Amino acid sequence: MTKTPDGRTIPPPQAGERAMLESWLEFHRATLALKCAGLDDAQTRRASAEPSRLTLLGLVRHMTDVERQWFQKVFAGRDVALPYGEEQAYGFAPDAAADHGMDEALAAWRAETDASRATAAGASLDDSGRLSEQDAAQIGFRDVSLRWIMVHMIEEYARHNGHADLIRERIDGATGV
Repeated sequence: MTKTPDGRTIPPPQAGERAMLESWLEFHRATLALKCAGLDDAQTRRASAEPSRLTLLGLVRHMTDVERQWFQKVFAGRDVALPYGEEQAYGFAPDAAADHGMDEALAAWRAETDASRATAAGASLDDSGRLSEQDAAQIGFRDVSLRWIMVHMIEEYARHNGHADLIRERIDGATGV
């Protein structure tokens, strides 16, 4: 396996569909962790640019909720609450983490990514989960395959890793892939 200079595993250029999806999802998970590494608590709470109040801490909290939403609630059909509560706007609420820092958020996120991996491990990419009626009404369909969920998670991480890149650069000038 080829690694980036910062140690992340580069997804293989040739692989089966499952291996390709899993490796890109892992690459993006590792990228989010990298963007948060080496910062103190105050830095992880620093927003990138007005009027946005988006922070690295908020992104990690958001991705914790997203992991649970798609793998536990939708795919596995489990009746579980989102880690930060439905009223917290998927972890983005600006003052929601006043008493909880990045170490706690990363631990929760890592636990959730472990649960996501375990949930998907024995399943076929063609196996489906079901969206809630409310979510289905917004996007126009109810059943989604694990394949769809994994592609969605890759794009969700990629989009937010772009945000994390800008936030991190604003904090300490660090840039990277």
